[in-house]
Amino acid sequence: MKKGFLILFLITGLVTASLAQDDAGGKGFDKSRMFIGGYLGLSFSSYGTSINITPQVGYNFNQYFAAGVGINYAYYSYKPYYGYNWTAVQSYVGMNIFGRLYPIRQLFIQVQPEANYVWGSYPYGNGSEYKIPSQVVPSLLLGGGAAIPTGRGAIVLSLMYDVIQNTYSPYYGQAVFSFGYNMAF
Repeated sequence: MKKGFLILFLITGLVTASLAQDDAGGKGFDKSRMFIGGYLGLSFSSYGTSINITPQVGYNFNQYFAAGVGINYAYYSYKPYYGYNWTAVQSYVGMNIFGRLYPIRQLFIQVQPEANYVWGSYPYGNGSEYKIPSQVVPSLLLGGGAAIPTGRGAIVLSLMYDVIQNTYSPYYGQAVFSFGYNMAF
């Protein structure tokens, strides 16, 4: 599994480098092709809290391909509905790389491998608790979305799914809908 994840990172890097050379045409690095952005998710209720912060920086290599890197932080807590006095807590911190292919100007296909360090605890019904083994959990998000232009930036909507489905992944058993903003330099 770890070798496959490493190979995917290397392939993404090689594709990025080759496309950058094809499009650069001898001009070199162009700061105006960079963008910053990411995603922010917040949810608060009497039964739980969810916080997800994912800043990213990327580069538009040409009109069809963009790639970049980011960091992840997520915190989840959950309290049951009826009369229980316990809370399950799970946290993640990690890194991601992403590649976007734009077959049509505002629509993209995205590949986003991630490595998240996870920790937390879940209570058992008998008053004891289960500690989540602190570990690095790989995820591979595949999906697509839309980038809606707004002057010097774009509103980004995406729908992705973690194809690895590790039990401790922040995306286990669910689709990932994201809403964010990218701003050009």
